[in-house]
Amino acid sequence: MARKTAHDDPLAPVTIGVGQEDLLLDRAVQQVVAAARAADADTDVRDLTPDQLQPGTLAELTSPSLFAERKVVVVRAAQDLSADTIKDVKAYLGSPAEEITLVLLHAGGAKGKGLLDAARKAGAREVACPKMTKPADRLAFVRSEFRATGRSATPEACQALVDAIGSDLRELASACSQLAADVEGTIDDAVVARYYTGRAEASSFTVADRAVEGRAAEALEALRWAIATGVAPVMITSALAQGVRAIGKLASAPRGARPGDLARDLGMPPWKIDRVRQQMRGWSADGVATALRAVAAADAGVKGGGDDPEYALEKAVVTIARAARSR
Repeated sequence: MARKTAHDDPLAPVTIGVGQEDLLLDRAVQQVVAAARAADADTDVRDLTPDQLQPGTLAELTSPSLFAERKVVVVRAAQDLSADTIKDVKAYLGSPAEEITLVLLHAGGAKGKGLLDAARKAGAREVACPKMTKPADRLAFVRSEFRATGRSATPEACQALVDAIGSDLRELASACSQLAADVEGTIDDAVVARYYTGRAEASSFTVADRAVEGRAAEALEALRWAIATGVAPVMITSALAQGVRAIGKLASAPRGARPGDLARDLGMPPWKIDRVRQQMRGWSADGVATALRAVAAADAGVKGGGDDPEYALEKAVVTIARAARSR
């Protein structure tokens, strides 16, 4: 859930959305735009990436208008702005224009921290949009989504939905919205099971897990379920890539290293280190290379480089499963 500062006027001169959770960042923008258009239906919205905000561009966008129109200027990935453009933004923060709301979306962290500090010092409204990496955070998110719709859902239903959908906040939000719209009365785990039976088992990561474990038949079954239940092919290739890369990373790590140290060095939670250790039995360096090539080919196939995305995925899954037995 996005957390806001005490100063919570969406029409504040400057809003900063800080974090890497795309859904929450998008909602921070949507809230500002909705408030601006409620005040003036003709509000002009400019949504810019770093390459579109060149030195001098902000001054042009925020210069006085003959028609005194309200405007929202959104700058995405503000941490990637050029040094000269950052100077422009910092100068603007000291004297923001009337009827204009500037929204800066920043990933947080060290890169571009000077701009973030300057915005905070200038009194910007801040919306925290941290990446939700913990299951408890996603569970709290689902509860808040149901509360926002005015619907009641049992704790078991919320947990079942997280188990079924996984970590994608957009999919979780969509599922909450669908259940709230379709179901009367309290939403319980039986309702979730009716709507999402097989979804948990058909997640993209289940496909990847079965493939890197060398279990081709089970991986193909999970793949067909995933496709049948609407999992995007690009999500599956992404999961396959992550699974194979995890094998390669752990295989090249120093032997005897503690799980905690490996987790820090490889960017994996300790529980995943244990899982990957079990999955990597049977893998060779050549097998990892073969599997990565198969993932790359499948990725190209599902993004328009082939005539049949499903076949591209099936071929990749079979190749990865065979590579898992290459030792």
